[in-house]
Amino acid sequence: MNKRNWKRLLHGIAGVMVAAGVTYACKGFLDTPTQGTLDEQTLATKAGVEGTLIAAYRSLDCSSSSAGSWGCAASNWVWGSVTSDDSYKGSNLGDQQPVNDIETYYWSVGTADDYLNQKWSQVYDGVARSNATLRLLEKVRAATPGEIDDAAAARIRGEALFLRAHYHFEAYRMWGNIPYYRETDTDFRKSNVGVNATAEILTDLDEAITLLPATQADKGRATSWAATAYKGRVQIYAGDYAGALTTLRAVQTSGVYALETSFDHVWTGFLNFRNGPETILAFQASVGDGEPSGWNSNWGERLNFPHSGSHFGCCGFHQPSFNLVNFFQVDAAGLPLALAGPAWNTPVPDSNFAAGVVRPIDPRLDWTVGRDNVPYKDWGLHNRSWIRDASYSGPYSTKKNVQEQGANAEDNVGWQTTQTNDVPIHIFRYADMLLLLAEAEVEVGSITNALAIVNSIRARAGQVAQGCGHGDAGAPATDSILKATYPACATDERMSVPLTQAGSVYSLTEPWAVYRIGLYPSFPDQAYARTAVRYERRLELAMEGQRFFDLRRWGAADTTIVNYVASEKARIPYLTSAAPFTTRYALYPIPSLQIELSKVGATDMLQQNPGW
Repeated sequence: MNKRNWKRLLHGIAGVMVAAGVTYACKGFLDTPTQGTLDEQTLATKAGVEGTLIAAYRSLDCSSSSAGSWGCAASNWVWGSVTSDDSYKGSNLGDQQPVNDIETYYWSVGTADDYLNQKWSQVYDGVARSNATLRLLEKVRAATPGEIDDAAAARIRGEALFLRAHYHFEAYRMWGNIPYYRETDTDFRKSNVGVNATAEILTDLDEAITLLPATQADKGRATSWAATAYKGRVQIYAGDYAGALTTLRAVQTSGVYALETSFDHVWTGFLNFRNGPETILAFQASVGDGEPSGWNSNWGERLNFPHSGSHFGCCGFHQPSFNLVNFFQVDAAGLPLALAGPAWNTPVPDSNFAAGVVRPIDPRLDWTVGRDNVPYKDWGLHNRSWIRDASYSGPYSTKKNVQEQGANAEDNVGWQTTQTNDVPIHIFRYADMLLLLAEAEVEVGSITNALAIVNSIRARAGQVAQGCGHGDAGAPATDSILKATYPACATDERMSVPLTQAGSVYSLTEPWAVYRIGLYPSFPDQAYARTAVRYERRLELAMEGQRFFDLRRWGAADTTIVNYVASEKARIPYLTSAAPFTTRYALYPIPSLQIELSKVGATDMLQQNPGW
């Protein structure tokens, strides 16, 4: 058995996959043999309750039982990146038209509606599985009091409540006006009118905090500190900055979480960095667990790899935008060039910010984006043949979700075997939480605290930059093109190369880039601090599915998207057809099928969002 799935959450849809009826598991945390369909009597045991709980975790990403395509990805790349200024749909004109409709703000057309329904199905499938765990727990405790002791029951209930809160939060970020389902509900045709979703979510999280242990033996399970951090996240979205300040400061001072020592350790397939100190909630993808199609690996991401010409072979979706790449430019002090004005949004539209463009850049760019003639982790040089149609969606490839060659992280099953991997998909990580805390500090006027947080994240970003490749894995360099292009790579095979610190500036010059990042000397006022924190969120969390949700909650989506489309359509011609971004885009439209299914007689219990 491949040990990559040892003692980790979600290996093989673990324990009991109620909806699918068939499970795969591995020795260790999910020490359960392959099973067929299980009846309710079989589930009414401690093992059945635990398996049902694991099935609730499984809904964090696309699964065969809950959705049919890519709108359900744990990373929210369709909903949080493609609709923002971070990325394009990618690929070519004909593939996955629904994502093109979503990107160009035609959210009410039939194909986009199908993707919206996938997302709705995924999150409410997760809610249903969480509630099934709670009901089964109570049933087993009532029928066989000694089967599950009080401590185990508290932990199981706490995890299920945490997951229920998360799935409802995902729905809230998408649609705002949502129904809230508890384990006691029997009629699922509930209204979404007048529901205070954030209050309901916080109620579940508060109970989860009291029930969950501070640590768990099995990595990936929710803890009381994860629930506390998540509570602060919800408070930020609810606009309760004072409450979030108290909550998130408690997490920060606890020392339970910490930033990874370097940025390349955050998104990686290397096992020694898996579930490190920065992980709060991640989809724990699994490979080599006996599942024959790759469903337990990162299914929701499998389109998002370089196309043919690369090792991965397909499919070129979720391509970084020119706008995003340009945003990583820095000034002489290593601070974002965007602070000085619109000059950051260059080079000119027909240019390619490839290797050899000597403008200094934040080193996080080349851990986030694949650029021509720049090493791509340890896979050799990224080049134009890796792009499916650069004339359609630009020359760049996504990078964070991609496994390293030396990590042995591929599943090697399914229709494109090189795309399925077990790189954990961060749904909520500590740097994200710290930047939410920094935001709260700014809004209450504690800009010195915000400065310290931002600088800690920038200092971490200044530790290493992309090197030639291979050295971290201990494997020999085999890319002759890389060595011929950059002779120094014949002897320096490191994938991660340290920057040099001089005062408050970290820097490194490689043949393909000038890397530079500096610390802020001060935040002179609240407005400057607010801008700096928001810029840092974009740089740190780029391509992680957060950007569009940030823009909306800041009230900045309309202006930002209008300006983005106005400049970017000269680079990406199909954006000239984008619908005008108006106030109705404050929320996604509720899927038409769900409104139809909510009918009680002739009355729609679900009411459509304004403007749709």
